[in-house]
Amino acid sequence: HKRKNQLINEKDMEEKLLTATPKVKDDIDKFLPNKKVLEKLANHFYSFSDPTRLKIISCLSLSKMCVGDISTLLKLNQTTVSHQLKILKSQNIVTAVRTGKIITYGLTNKLIDDTLLIGANFVSSFSA
Repeated sequence: HKRKNQLINEKDMEEKLLTATPKVKDDIDKFLPNKKVLEKLANHFYSFSDPTRLKIISCLSLSKMCVGDISTLLKLNQTTVSHQLKILKSQNIVTAVRTGKIITYGLTNKLIDDTLLIGANFVSSFSA
């Protein structure tokens, strides 16, 4: 019964499309990321949603560094930096390499820096 209602709703939806052509609908059906990919994308972009994390990503795009250096350069509390690095690490944005007592952080991929630069270019295009 539920499947029948779903089919009816899909048919009703197609009849209600105002500007989208059947090809557009087919393309959306074909190329729209699945739920799992959408959730991963949302989590990925969450990493870019905090100004402190953006500052940290910016620093790490220039050089690998430890919490103390990031904290000093950005004038942030080490606890704050560590907390944000934990979030970035959980999202595979940064890597952590221990050498003795020092943990050095870096970006996992150049695409992270590219994402930040594209975003910066986009928002600066609206500046007067």
